[in-house]
Amino acid sequence: MREMEDKRVANTSKTQNVYIQNRTRMTVTGIEDVDSFNEESVILFTSYGILTIVGQDLHINKLNIEEGELIIQGKIIGVNYSDAEDLKARSTGFLGKMFK
Repeated sequence: MREMEDKRVANTSKTQNVYIQNRTRMTVTGIEDVDSFNEESVILFTSYGILTIVGQDLHINKLNIEEGELIIQGKIIGVNYSDAEDLKARSTGFLGKMFK
């Protein structure tokens, strides 16, 4: 049990910011990987869990995994965090799928 708490503290030591401007532009920092994206949803692995962004006509304007930054444009309808750590273990992420 103590190990899980230590992992949770270690994972949240990174800074994460989510900025939404007029529900049409979103900047997210602290991302670790992109699981999937299309015009209706973007699923990200972040230092604070899985972040799901739902919207319409979503487009990724900037993606820099090394810096942990993502910029999305489109109509943002909803944002949801999830602590489903096992999803990351089962998925290789978007970039991992591209370079298989």
